[in-house]
Amino acid sequence: MDRSTLAGRLRRPRLWLAVAASAILLVAVLALVGHFGLWADAGFVEYRMPTKVDIPVSIAVAPDGAVWFTIEMSDAIGRLKGGQIDKVRKGSESLEPLGLAADADGSAWFTDSRKRAISHVALDGTITSFDLSTPVTRLGRLAIAPDRSVWFAEPTTVSVTRLKDGVFTRYVVGPREGAGDANVSPFGVAVDARGFVWATLQNGGKLLRISEAGEVAEFELPTRQGGPGDVAVDSRGGVWVLELAANKIARFADGRFAEFVVPTPNAGITALAVAPDGAAWFTETRAHKLGRVKDGAIREFAMPRGDARPVGLAVDRSNNVWYADLSGWIGMLRADRATTN
Repeated sequence: MDRSTLAGRLRRPRLWLAVAASAILLVAVLALVGHFGLWADAGFVEYRMPTKVDIPVSIAVAPDGAVWFTIEMSDAIGRLKGGQIDKVRKGSESLEPLGLAADADGSAWFTDSRKRAISHVALDGTITSFDLSTPVTRLGRLAIAPDRSVWFAEPTTVSVTRLKDGVFTRYVVGPREGAGDANVSPFGVAVDARGFVWATLQNGGKLLRISEAGEVAEFELPTRQGGPGDVAVDSRGGVWVLELAANKIARFADGRFAEFVVPTPNAGITALAVAPDGAAWFTETRAHKLGRVKDGAIREFAMPRGDARPVGLAVDRSNNVWYADLSGWIGMLRADRATTN
């Protein structure tokens, strides 16, 4: 350091004291952030899981603002409310807990492969399970219909299944496993305002529609072997499909598909949700980003942490975008940033 520089610094002692004080304050704030497990940056607010080994997977937002989430290899389901995370014990460890949906009363339904059941967690933490009566169970996504029946993808029986009043009704959408047909593995499930059920066949590259009468219609996606995963329905009746293998987001309306290529190659898109403003949101697990399709254009939002791995997604009534991060966080992209162009 030369003398002129040193002299200049010595002539500004108050400025340096202010800078030092600010730095000390920042360190203190970051210490508190680390202590309480809360992080905020560039429109993101994140909550660290209370136990470091907890891996949040799927996420859903209830009408009362509570955020439910599943936890891989845990005997609990999580809930974030009022800035506080708590866990509700459910009696069995989770295995690929992909199906989760919040009910109108603020409770939640979830898939439980280890228990071979579909389960319900009430507001007071009471767990009620409905046995699928299959020796082995693989389950995909889960959705709740306007009549509050529960629909879910059941690859084991190659079915999209309804649970209503304690009774299961299976709609077989392909040959049984081992029958030699590749058009199996139902995964995504959504129900529109009319009660039509939409589902995806991952290996078949198809979108399915099940009418209230139980009639099944198939629609082939434009990209062969695109690996359709999550599905969601917007307020205009458009059906959005996440194409994992193709790195694309598709929308089906008026009998036609439109596809949107994710700008980041091999982004690892995993989850899809539609916001009240009509935007379709998706996670980019490998790219550490959230993506949005709005007015025919895709915008990507870099996560605040370089090790972020967003895998579950939901949007609340105010257009806040919530996500489950495999690295041990529940996060939110605030609506004021999520809705900007």
